[in-house]
Amino acid sequence: MIEALYHLCQKELTDWCQYMTHDRAQAEDLVQEAFLRALLHADLLNGLDECQRRAWMYRTVKNLYVDKIRHGFRETVTDRIPEAAAETAEFLKSDFAMLLSTLPDEERMLFTMRYLQGYNATELGKIFCQPPGTIRSKLSSARKHLRETMKGE
Repeated sequence: MIEALYHLCQKELTDWCQYMTHDRAQAEDLVQEAFLRALLHADLLNGLDECQRRAWMYRTVKNLYVDKIRHGFRETVTDRIPEAAAETAEFLKSDFAMLLSTLPDEERMLFTMRYLQGYNATELGKIFCQPPGTIRSKLSSARKHLRETMKGE
């Protein structure tokens, strides 16, 4: 079952993760880590249908990436102070990631895939086995949540 899941979504997960990380090697590492977790949770995944397994993999990769960003951000803050514009861009990425982390998991994943990777509601609906209208509603909720969070800061 894990092997079939690997053949089904390894490439698209790696491409999606590379878009987020801007680093092919890091993307491959995160996807491999997600598949290791899938092996550890094989009994859980056996009880899910194909769309749910795929969504579980996307969520796992995203969570691993967010954990990596949070860990890296803490190291950056404690290790050094930015001295160049390139480092400022790193902090902006971290701020954006932290803003996205305020969203509920599903909304965060949908928002990232829609607005940062270019998937449309129909494509997302197929990936997550939900009607496009439901996807659009969740994206609307995510945008509203982000607006409220930004107003509060």
